[in-house]
Amino acid sequence: MHGTVAPASPHALRCLCSLLAALLCLGPWPASASSHGPANALRCGWFDNPTPANASLTDRDTDWTVGVQGGHQAQGDWPRFANRDWVRTGHGSHGYGCACMKVSTDDKEQIVQIFSARSRPLSACRQDPALKAKEPVNPLAAARPAGS
Repeated sequence: MHGTVAPASPHALRCLCSLLAALLCLGPWPASASSHGPANALRCGWFDNPTPANASLTDRDTDWTVGVQGGHQAQGDWPRFANRDWVRTGHGSHGYGCACMKVSTDDKEQIVQIFSARSRPLSACRQDPALKAKEPVNPLAAARPAGS
């Protein structure tokens, strides 16, 4: 019998229907799954505030935008840093430090809401293998002559 297909058995049809029903019970699939983990998460890394209203958090996954002057600004309070945990990189209080923030994010790698934020010692980020190479550049350190 060439070109004919045997009818499926009642048992096979029941199994197929059960499988389809189970898949439908899982609910809708997300339109785009993020490779950066859950949208609401505790994220730890380098908090960088180089200029007014510009800030980012660089964690093991990516660079998250916290704020852009004249543009996106996350809701909620930024972490506060003790002087020993903050590297000044220019005039005023601009610089960077190590922080953990409980946040919600979007698919544009922006932090939308900051639920809580706390500073950590600089050594916490400097000793983390996933973060130590991502430390922000300090233009003040680069401008100093060697040996000073």
